[in-house]
Amino acid sequence: MIPRSRLRLIIGLTLLGLAGCAPAGSESPALALPRVTVGVEAARTPQDLSVSLQVLLLLTVLTLAPSLLIMLTAFTRIVIVLSLVRNAIGVPQLPPNQVIIGLALFLTFFVMAPTWNAIHREALQPYLAGEISQAEAFRRAEQPIRQFMLRQTREKDLALFVHLARLDPPRTADDIPTYVLIPAFIISELKTAFQMGFLLFLPFLIIDIVVSSVLMSMGMLMLPPVVISLPFKLLLFVLVDGWHLIARSLVQSFL
Repeated sequence: MIPRSRLRLIIGLTLLGLAGCAPAGSESPALALPRVTVGVEAARTPQDLSVSLQVLLLLTVLTLAPSLLIMLTAFTRIVIVLSLVRNAIGVPQLPPNQVIIGLALFLTFFVMAPTWNAIHREALQPYLAGEISQAEAFRRAEQPIRQFMLRQTREKDLALFVHLARLDPPRTADDIPTYVLIPAFIISELKTAFQMGFLLFLPFLIIDIVVSSVLMSMGMLMLPPVVISLPFKLLLFVLVDGWHLIARSLVQSFL
C-alpha cells in the first residue's frame, strides 16, 4: 500500500508535468465541440443556379403533395361518402378515422392507377431516359390528370369559372387553363359526393322513422329511438353487404 505522503507527491509531480507541457500563457485545452455553419454562396455558373431552382421547386412540390393528392384525385369524393355512411349508420366512432382515411387512400390508388400509369409511361420514363426535356415531361404528365378531371367536371361548374376568369368560351378542352379546371373539378366532386351520401342516408332514415313510430305507438317515449334502431341498421348493412356495394359504387362512379 502506498503511503499518503508519497501518493500526494506523485500527484503533485504529475500536475506539474502537465502544466509544463502546456504552452506558456495558455489555458488548459477544453473539449472541442463541432461548429455548424449555414451559408449561401453566389452561383458561379448558370448550371449552379439551375440546380438550385430545381431543388427549390422539388421541395415546393413535396410540400404541396398532400393537397395535390386530396384535391386533384378521387380522394375527395371517396372520403366524403365514407364519412357520410359512417354518420348514417349512427356510430360516428366506427370505423375509426384511420380506417376511413386508409380505405379512401387505397380506393384512390385503385381509381387513379390508369392515370398514373399513363404519366409513368408517357412522361417519367422518357424523361429519365433523356429523350425529352423537363418542360416536355411536365406537359405530358399534366395531360392525363387534365383528362381525368375533365371527365368528372360538370359543364355548369366549368362554365362558372371560365366566366369568373373572364375568358373567352373555349372551343376545345385544351383551351381551358388548368387553374380554371381545378376549382371546377373540386366543386363538382363535392356535389357528387353529397348526392351519393344523400342516397345512402335514405334507407337508414327510413329505419329511424319506423322505429320512432313504433315506440310512440307503444307509449315508450322515454326510450331513445337510436338505441333501438342502431342494431337494425347494422343488421341491414351487413345483410346487403354494404361495404361491397359502397366500394363498387364509388369505383364505378369514376368510370
